Amino acid sequence: MTFGFLLYSWLLDVGRGVLRWLAGWWSVAFVGAQLMVLAFSPSSYRRESRGLVLRHMYFAAGPGLPGFTVLMALFNVVVIRIVVVTAFAYGLTQYALDAVVRVLVLELIPLAAALFVAVEYTIPSGSDLYKRRRAGDFETMRAHGTDPLSHEVLPRVLAGIFAVLLLAVVSCSISLILAYIAVHGFTLAGVPSYNHAVGQIFNPVVSLIFCMKTLLFAIAVALLPVGNALRDFPRRASRTSVELQGLVQLFVLMLVIEIASLVGNYY
Repeated sequence: MTFGFLLYSWLLDVGRGVLRWLAGWWSVAFVGAQLMVLAFSPSSYRRESRGLVLRHMYFAAGPGLPGFTVLMALFNVVVIRIVVVTAFAYGLTQYALDAVVRVLVLELIPLAAALFVAVEYTIPSGSDLYKRRRAGDFETMRAHGTDPLSHEVLPRVLAGIFAVLLLAVVSCSISLILAYIAVHGFTLAGVPSYNHAVGQIFNPVVSLIFCMKTLLFAIAVALLPVGNALRDFPRRASRTSVELQGLVQLFVLMLVIEIASLVGNYY
């Protein structure tokens, strides 16, 4: 084989890989656009559909909420204690609360909530959709006049978004309470200064970036596993390979979102 032929084969493989990568993202974006239209359509929230959405919301957030809340509270206690003690030791007491809120509330908690929901609900849910689709259940539903996109897919996506937002809100609230206790103790005397310090951190720009980042994390975690479950993979592709590809896409997208939020907050 000549060098030119090897180079041509390598470039051809790279081109095919790039096309598959672009096709994957396009498929996810197309499914997301369809689901967005369905999410804002009143016909998607009839009595039976509302029951499905509420049931999936419970499965997405209910079982994991107590355990995640306890784990995040313990994690917050450890991190807050380390930051506060270190700040006191170096005479940087005035920066302790700022560091705790920025590290925990702004950065770590939304990321942790999104990853928790992905592992506990959305990735297994996408795997279940993939198996049912390969088994022909979607064709059976269409034959009976039921749209699988609105009946099976949309409730799971809405439930995933709801679960991430709920876990993030609960954990952020607990973190703010624990940060106050760590800095001021069990007294209400420090509430005015605490509110002033937190208010300075959460200015309009930071608050907007925080809300947008959390929402984008929720959408990414809820949509990507489902989008990959609805893609046309080769017949030889296993369920595990589909899950791994979705997990890689999820990490890449979350990394891009996190980098964009860091640029907006600190640059």
